[in-house]
Amino acid sequence: MTTDTTVTWLTQEAHDRLAAELATLSNFGRGDIAKKIESAREEGDLKENAGYHAAKEEQGKMEARIRTLTVLLRTAEVGHAPESNGIVVPGTVITATIAGDESRFLIGSREIGANSDLDVFSEQSPLGAAIIGLKVGAKTSYTTPNGKEISVHVTNVETFTGA
Repeated sequence: MTTDTTVTWLTQEAHDRLAAELATLSNFGRGDIAKKIESAREEGDLKENAGYHAAKEEQGKMEARIRTLTVLLRTAEVGHAPESNGIVVPGTVITATIAGDESRFLIGSREIGANSDLDVFSEQSPLGAAIIGLKVGAKTSYTTPNGKEISVHVTNVETFTGA
């Protein structure tokens, strides 16, 4: 796990939903998985016990999610979406021509766009990093992980309304 303390903007609804998920995982999830592991242990030889290994894998995934949620909620800035003012900032909806195709997406945490049909790009993603701070009408490009150069033209920036 990294110690990156990047602040993530969240709506109050997203914060409440994530806090409830964390509470459920921490309180009930851990108890349930402990019961599954204990039950699988009672079946005998752990080396070839598929139920035990599946329960331990599930436990690892759950603990990773708990850590992710804990950090996210600790570093979250909760409030209303920032006003767009025509500048790309986390929490705004962007319309852009990307490699010749028009796209509409949200810049920020996927957690804020969970109840939306919009694609969500992190501000740390190659696309997000390339357009953060740009104004409507600006053109830039970014390099994909496979080395391809992609052109981007920001055509609109809107305040995220949650829908």
